[in-house]
Amino acid sequence: MAESFAFNIADRLLGKATSLVVEQVCLAGVVYSELENLKATLSTVRAVLLDAEEQQVNNHQLTDWLGKLKDCFYDAEDVLDEFEYDSLLRVVASEGGIKRKVRHFFSSSNPLAFRFKMGNKMKEIRERLDKVAADADKFNLKKMGVNVPVPVPNRKRENYSFVRASDVIGRDDDKENIIQLLMQSSDEENVSVLPLVGIGGLGKTTLAKLVYNDGRVVAHFEKRMWVCVSDEFDVKRLIKEIITSATHGKCDDLPMDELARLLGNVLDDKKFLLILDDVWSKNRDKWLELKALLDGGAKGSKIIVTTRDKLVASVMGTCPIYELKGLSDEECLSIFIKCAFKDGQNKRYPRLVGIGKDIVKKCKGLPLAVRTLGGLLYLKTEENDWVRVRDSEIWKLEQKKDDVLPALKLSYDELPFYLKQCFASCSLFPKDFEFNNILLIELWMGQGLIQPSEQNKEMEDIGNQYIDELLQKSFFQDVEKSFLGLSYRFKMHDLVHDLALLVAQPECSMLNFDSENISTKVRHVSILKTHGKKIEETIFAYQKKKKEEETISRFFGKLNNVRTISFRDSNVRPKCESFVITSLLRFKYMQVLDVQGSSFEELPNSICNLKHLRYLDLANNQSIKRLPNSICKLHHLQTLHLGGCESLEEFPKDIGKMMSLRHLSVTTQQRAFPHKEREVGGRCFNSLRILFIWGCPNLESLMEGMRSFTALRTLGIMGCPRLSSLPKNLPALENLIIEDCEILDLGNRNGETEGSIQVFGSLRNLLISELPKLEILPRWLFQVPTSNNLLYSSIEDCENFRASSEEEESLSLTSLDTLVIRGCSQLLALSEGMGHLTALRQLQIEHCYNLAALPEKMRRLTALTQLEIEGCPELAERCKPRTGEDWNKIAHVQDIYLDGQKIQVRKSGLDEAAAGTSGEVED
Repeated sequence: MAESFAFNIADRLLGKATSLVVEQVCLAGVVYSELENLKATLSTVRAVLLDAEEQQVNNHQLTDWLGKLKDCFYDAEDVLDEFEYDSLLRVVASEGGIKRKVRHFFSSSNPLAFRFKMGNKMKEIRERLDKVAADADKFNLKKMGVNVPVPVPNRKRENYSFVRASDVIGRDDDKENIIQLLMQSSDEENVSVLPLVGIGGLGKTTLAKLVYNDGRVVAHFEKRMWVCVSDEFDVKRLIKEIITSATHGKCDDLPMDELARLLGNVLDDKKFLLILDDVWSKNRDKWLELKALLDGGAKGSKIIVTTRDKLVASVMGTCPIYELKGLSDEECLSIFIKCAFKDGQNKRYPRLVGIGKDIVKKCKGLPLAVRTLGGLLYLKTEENDWVRVRDSEIWKLEQKKDDVLPALKLSYDELPFYLKQCFASCSLFPKDFEFNNILLIELWMGQGLIQPSEQNKEMEDIGNQYIDELLQKSFFQDVEKSFLGLSYRFKMHDLVHDLALLVAQPECSMLNFDSENISTKVRHVSILKTHGKKIEETIFAYQKKKKEEETISRFFGKLNNVRTISFRDSNVRPKCESFVITSLLRFKYMQVLDVQGSSFEELPNSICNLKHLRYLDLANNQSIKRLPNSICKLHHLQTLHLGGCESLEEFPKDIGKMMSLRHLSVTTQQRAFPHKEREVGGRCFNSLRILFIWGCPNLESLMEGMRSFTALRTLGIMGCPRLSSLPKNLPALENLIIEDCEILDLGNRNGETEGSIQVFGSLRNLLISELPKLEILPRWLFQVPTSNNLLYSSIEDCENFRASSEEEESLSLTSLDTLVIRGCSQLLALSEGMGHLTALRQLQIEHCYNLAALPEKMRRLTALTQLEIEGCPELAERCKPRTGEDWNKIAHVQDIYLDGQKIQVRKSGLDEAAAGTSGEVED
């Protein structure tokens, strides 16, 4: 199925061949001629690839042809990457002070010899490509023009950790039935188990979430916990996740007996509800082991198990099975219209709605299929688009009863070409994996799937646009924002994951050390967890260098085309540098290497031979002490993760000269970053967009005396107890996160001069947390242009923070949209200057125990639509409707939450006419 990537690869390759970077290197004679010939062949064959990809479903010869063509494309791309690398070498060699020394360090190849060698390579590949392309005539393929789709306006990204009842259609009766079953008490046992059974795509998890978050259920149970089980029923993992869900805190990796005791304490004599979502295991012994640890709950405790398998239900259930059925055609049509049209727009297109009815009938009552096809047709108003979906050949293929895959495959086939390979790469992660947008974008960049746009958009912004499109088309779901909304988490439905596995074969494979008959066409590999005797053998093998080499050689066999290796979700990781050495020898075109959590002590100097490497993750390696300076020759490298490498003594001296480095996370023993003696006065890190520095016990200074970091957009500084100041000038910085820096005092205004004040003119989001020295906000926050751009500010757990700002300073914060003040125990009052925050829409005040009142000018905040007050007992009392002394200051706010409860007020006309409104609380 990976042959459907052919057009995308050809398009990407043509862009590279045309790029100025390549053409500048290739101006000489025969190389230029070969490049032009390659571009001509690519242009010709590209024109028929879309038709070939459509027809290959019923033509195996065409599939084989596309596979051969794609292999040629990949080889050509490798050659062009080498030209690109040579160009980067020359840029580095031409910059800096002593050119001779720099050139010696990079030891650039002889230009004539290089061009001669690469010219021969290009000629060989081009001739091969011409030969394969000539076979296109056999298939009578049509030329199809390509209009690169303009991204549709994305619906507002929302937090889907809780399902809104208004978004769910056709499940009201099921919801009420299950709630009634939960409220019933059993005379026979303390904890009863209700199995919720249905085929994939019916909405079992969605229904369980509706029940889980219903107000009656919340009030009925003392503890509620949600755990996704998936394929592997690992009792220890499940106990840890149950504890984490129950306590809303992290659960350490303790021995089993300690975890069991901790779980007993959490549940002891409490009536609880536990959702075990997506269970597959029929192993009764493992279930009984877990069930025994849950029996300490109070009488009336319930467990809901969602599963597709009635046998699983019979193994685990103590109550009769609740079997979920498909939705009616009418209910499905309502879902479809909601997904395919903007509000009310369906009335303008009755013919499209008629076609939609036919499409819905093919979905067999499965809401996942309906949502996916509705998302596919969102904002498409051409009748031909709808007819093509209705009459697609894919519906005629043999399929199982209640099979949702044809609808999903149809949606995949209709994806823009630039999204198909991005979606397929998600198959490298296990089912129920919680994706992070930054991680996924880094992977896509590493695999060359995000290309710079003609509008000079940042690659990170393009990547977020790709994710938004896949979200809108229902390929991703369950979105949860994290702080500042910069990063967010999301999942794939397991059936969508099945689709990703299908379309990614044979290029992408999840393997473990039991895997056999691995395809030689595999290019992207993720190593999964290994269990039983095999893990014992593997762990033994990884204790000694020779054994590790044997294991690696046996496992990877004849895989010579690998571009990605990831140990991210594995419980077996390299312990010796022999793995990296093997990778260097076997996989010289490697693009992505993720060996986080490994324990080798050093990288070989020959790491620089991985010229094509774009992503390297060495995070959480507790053994590595230093990196070879040769790593700085990786001029294609865009992402480097070194966070959690607590033994790392210092960075290579030339790390700042890595031309393409965009994302860097670090933990170091250095006192300064970058190193003062080596980097002061030089320009470095000028491509860096994201920098996270954390767990650095000795770090005292950051970016001092530097003309660098000019493109940095996000800076995170966490766990640096000796850091005393911030860098002075980061003109592109949009997001600043500072946490747990013991002596850092941002608000110290003593001795400030014009040149000493920080300038963050592009800052939009600010998070300040655990800064015990912080008493007042820094002056630079209120200076133009920072004050005109700031949208989000959060001050958390700053125990000595006592003032938000002076009134005259607040006048300048004209754009602030969201303000969060949390855990500031010494905060007694908010400044009257808050009345000048005229754009403020959301205000959260949490656990500021001594905050006694709101400022009088709060009533001026006419844009304020949401106010949350939690853990502030005196303030909450003053904000009670009708009776609270501060109620008139906030009565105009649309949504008010006091200690988690929404205050709903029925306003009278007289109240609305008054300066402060009041009303009746609706229960």
